[in-house]
Amino acid sequence: MNKFVTFVATGGYAGFSPVVPGTVGTLLGLPLCFLFSAYSLPIYLLTTATLFFLGVWAAGRAEVLFGRKDSPQIVIDEVLGYLVAMALVPLSPGAAFLGFLFFRLFDIIKPPPAREIDRKMEGGVAVVLDDAVAGLYANLALHLLLWTKPEFIPDLENWVYSFL
Repeated sequence: MNKFVTFVATGGYAGFSPVVPGTVGTLLGLPLCFLFSAYSLPIYLLTTATLFFLGVWAAGRAEVLFGRKDSPQIVIDEVLGYLVAMALVPLSPGAAFLGFLFFRLFDIIKPPPAREIDRKMEGGVAVVLDDAVAGLYANLALHLLLWTKPEFIPDLENWVYSFL
C-alpha cells in the first residue's frame, strides 16, 4: 500500500524531481488535461473531483510516510490544481500555457483563502485544497482574459509557434 500511496502522491514519481518538483507536477497535469478534455465536461469534472479525493487521501498518507508536512515530493495537489485551472476553458496550446503560468503564480503567492488553508489546516485536505483554490483563481483569470481579450490566446499561440 505504501508504494501505491507514494506513486499517487508523487504524481507517478514526478515529485522526486531534484529541481522544482511542484512545477514538474504541474507539467504532469498538461497531458492529463488534454486527455480528459477529449471527453465530455461531466467526465472531466468527475475525473477532477475523483482526483481531489484520491489526492487528499494519498497526500495525507504520504505526509506520514515522508515524515514532513506538505512535503515537496507530494505533487498530486499540483496536478489537481492545474486540472481545476483548465476546467471549462476552451483547450488550446495557448490556453494550456497561460493556465500553467496562472496556476503556478497563484500556487506560489497563495491568495486568500489558500494561505489560510495552508497555514491553519492539516493533513491531506490542506495539501490539496490550497492548490484547488489556486486553480480556481487561475481559472477565473483565464476566463476573465478570454472574456476581455479573446484574441490574446491565438496571438500567444502564434508567438510561441514562431519560436518553434
